[in-house]
Amino acid sequence: MAGSVQGPVGRLRHLCQRYQEYVKEHPAATAQLESTVRGLSYLLPGRFSDSHELSELVYSASNLLVLLNDWILRKELRQSLPVSLPRQKLLTWLSVLECVEVFAEMGAAKVWGENGRWAIIVLIQLAKAILRLLLLLWYKAGIQTSPPIVPLDRRQSAQQRDTEGNSSGKEQIYVGKRSSRVMRCLESTPSLHSRHWGAPQQREEKQNQRAMEMDQPPTPLSIQETIAESIYVTRPLLHLLSLGLWGQRSWKPWLLSGFLDITSLSLLSDVKELNKRERMELRRRTILLLYYLLRSPFYDRYSEGRILFLLRLLADYVPGVGFVTRPLMDYLPAWQKIYFYNWG
Repeated sequence: MAGSVQGPVGRLRHLCQRYQEYVKEHPAATAQLESTVRGLSYLLPGRFSDSHELSELVYSASNLLVLLNDWILRKELRQSLPVSLPRQKLLTWLSVLECVEVFAEMGAAKVWGENGRWAIIVLIQLAKAILRLLLLLWYKAGIQTSPPIVPLDRRQSAQQRDTEGNSSGKEQIYVGKRSSRVMRCLESTPSLHSRHWGAPQQREEKQNQRAMEMDQPPTPLSIQETIAESIYVTRPLLHLLSLGLWGQRSWKPWLLSGFLDITSLSLLSDVKELNKRERMELRRRTILLLYYLLRSPFYDRYSEGRILFLLRLLADYVPGVGFVTRPLMDYLPAWQKIYFYNWG
């Protein structure tokens, strides 16, 4: 009995080791595989019944695959996240939830109906809020960025492998006696997928600058700014609570959510010294305010007819645009009904 248990477990462990070795040796091919899986998810909707659910499953799988492969490559390059191990685990769980939330909602609606769908939505939003509050209040993680874990730069990792593979650890270069032009020797030429056509010094400077930007510690928040970030983190729960109290057709949840988002952004706009990721996150949140045009009840009463009319006008009178706008017109009603697309 023990042998029969150890057999499948041993084979699975061996398969995992083989996959890790493949990812470490072929990071470019791994990135191409991820892109292929993600591209497949865009081709599936509308092909057959349940194609939207299958498309979202494939898309979620591609995001999880990126997360797994980044973890393998970071482990190989000894390039762990610049945070403590407990915080890494919280960020990983938060990333997994964000990867699967849409598929979980669609699957729950398919299996358990509308009540099951809303139960899954509440559970996922509650789990995300708890994780983010722990990061904010306990680990002082500052402004919560999306995605929680920055995807690994595969090109940079491949270049780092090539550099480490060199016996001297540095590129061998030749400096012209008359022109003083710096050229790379053939012995230190990297592989094709990680080749850089600039001078070696330029590449090193760009790599160091990018690494410094990504490894910058979070900006310490004052009490006011912590309250502002807490408002942003708990906004989904307050919105769900207001939906339960006043219903989906009421304007009160829409107005409450918009007020909380604008209040949070207004309070955080006073922070002067933010790192690059935090500035990009606040810019992203500002742009996402446009989503309120696509959220019910504003969408049902004002936006839907105008948006569909504009898309139909573009499809009929602008050559070639119909290939994009007509599928968008068909998909927009289904997209608008998915909570995590709209409010997540």
